[in-house]
Amino acid sequence: MIAVTVLLALLAALTNASASVLQRGAAVQEPYEESGAGGAGAAVRRFGRLLRRPYWLAGSALLAVSGLLQAGALAVGSLSLVQPLLATELMFTLVVGSVVFRRRPGLRTWLAFAALAAGLAVFLLAAAPGAGRPTAPPRAWLLGGGGALGAVVLCVAAARPTRGAPRAALLGLASAVCFAATAALLKEAVGRLGQGPAAMFTHWSPYAMVGAGIVAFLLLQGAFGAGSLTASQPALTLGDALTSVVLGWALFAETVHLGLRMLPEAIGVALIGAGSVGLARAPAVGREWDTSARGGDGTGDRRHRAHR
Repeated sequence: MIAVTVLLALLAALTNASASVLQRGAAVQEPYEESGAGGAGAAVRRFGRLLRRPYWLAGSALLAVSGLLQAGALAVGSLSLVQPLLATELMFTLVVGSVVFRRRPGLRTWLAFAALAAGLAVFLLAAAPGAGRPTAPPRAWLLGGGGALGAVVLCVAAARPTRGAPRAALLGLASAVCFAATAALLKEAVGRLGQGPAAMFTHWSPYAMVGAGIVAFLLLQGAFGAGSLTASQPALTLGDALTSVVLGWALFAETVHLGLRMLPEAIGVALIGAGSVGLARAPAVGREWDTSARGGDGTGDRRHRAHR
């Protein structure tokens, strides 16, 4: 079952990365109108034009497939295994982006790729997350959900008086906690699907999942607007993975190995952080790669998706 979980999680990361690259490739063909050209109306017109682009529609379809694959992974595996594996989206973005935009990554980018891959492997092999129960009791949700909510509020409150990189990192961490909570709620929902669709849709978890996902997305946009990806991406990547491990333990009684294994786990976390920083600096997640799709003016899509 672990092999199935890993396969589904990696496929979810691959399809999510492919969706991001495809939509990015379509978006750079539709430049933002200059100031004074219509504000919200210009954005609506641009979105309407994107809806007619096959690449953008294909990316939207892949996003839906990615969500189904993630749900399948969470249905058969542990939260603390699936969510860290989704960090491979950064690596898949590098590979798919190099094909779509026909721009070969540099040596430093490949080293960051290797660091992130090695960090994930070391962390997961050392932690060896074990499966728990398919759903969580109400008391566990009260404690785990309350703790996640408190962490988000604390990060947002701490970010308010700050500017630049510290603000981006704090908002990125708040977004990561929300994304981990969204995944936990998704696991709760699909865990109830075995009792029939009615059992899932009459439970509160699917609707809480939508709300948490919206909050996570808004916080992510705030992090991107506050500072560089170099500041927000490590907090986002590590925050999601580590919060998922904690929520997996608190909500679903999942197990991770500690003791002497904490040393290789810490090494894995450090490598994941270093790889995230390196990939955040790569053109694959900036605007440099996609300038070739428009002829090089660099005013392409300003949106970047990291996770989830």
